[in-house]
Amino acid sequence: MKRIIGIILAILMVAGLTAIFASCSNSYEIALVTDVGQLMDKGFNQGTWEGVEGYAKANNKTYKYYQPANGSEATDNDRIAAMKQAITNGAKIIVAPGFLQETAMKTVAKDNPDVKFVFVDGWALGLDNVTAIVYKEQESGYLAGYAAVMEGYTKLGFTGGGGGANPAVNRFGYGFIQGADAAAAEKGVEVEMRYSFKYGETFSASTELQTQIAGWYADGTEVVFSCGGSMFSSVLSAASEYENAKIIGVDVDQSGESEKVITSAVKGLSASVQKVLGQFYDGKWDAELKDTAQNLGAAEDSTGLPTETWRLKNFTVDQYEELLGKIKSGDIVPVAEVPEDVTAGFEHVTVTVEK
Repeated sequence: MKRIIGIILAILMVAGLTAIFASCSNSYEIALVTDVGQLMDKGFNQGTWEGVEGYAKANNKTYKYYQPANGSEATDNDRIAAMKQAITNGAKIIVAPGFLQETAMKTVAKDNPDVKFVFVDGWALGLDNVTAIVYKEQESGYLAGYAAVMEGYTKLGFTGGGGGANPAVNRFGYGFIQGADAAAAEKGVEVEMRYSFKYGETFSASTELQTQIAGWYADGTEVVFSCGGSMFSSVLSAASEYENAKIIGVDVDQSGESEKVITSAVKGLSASVQKVLGQFYDGKWDAELKDTAQNLGAAEDSTGLPTETWRLKNFTVDQYEELLGKIKSGDIVPVAEVPEDVTAGFEHVTVTVEK
């Protein structure tokens, strides 16, 4: 009997150790791989990560994020290495935010057809194991520009990341001009706008960017649309030097960062990522996702301004909802294609580009 009990205990011990090893294994089936910038950038990367984390926690899935080597100077090879590491660690689906992911994703996805990839702010790549999510950022930009002018501001600024090569940021900025022009026409006022991608190539905070934006505020700029991840920190530091300086945030609601943030041009990063992950785990990849690009906007509740943290006093939530409704219905259609000359064609906004 003692021998039998000993055998049973040994079996239980092995089983217990196996369970322990399994729970401690480095296997993570949902992965997020950033392109450049910090994960917790209070913007684009963070919003995407919150979608991954939210779905994983709600559905008891393992998950992990990977930041490629070399930070803001990460190369395609760095991103490829990060994606390969995610697959080595058990990734079944990789969420990759940022337009710079294209080359790395094509390379790794072709070599790993059983792994699925979500290209956020991307486009269809002609691969069955890749799906893309793209947003109508021009709508959120339009709403932000319109709101700022209706609030009473006539001296605006836009600072964008990506050095002018990021399609999403470009759409935000061009929509911002369009919305400001529409509101200025309605109010019968003239608006001045400073517009720049200088110091934003890597979406990072810098003393150079802070100095530039502080100069704008010193020269009379009233509100700056900060459109570029960690660049927000430099804009906030600049605004902190001037009592009346205001900021418009981007991607996610950034009102919690400072009282100076009057609104944010948001897009549904978290919700849309959770939706795609749900489609994947529901077995709908082939039917709904493979080699497709979802273009999400106000009609899908994926672009707009956050109303729960409204800090605008003259432009009301009711007025905003009426304008949003016109965009949803198609009565107002902000232009998505950004022309080479963003200064042309506006009657009530004078745009000065700083290169």
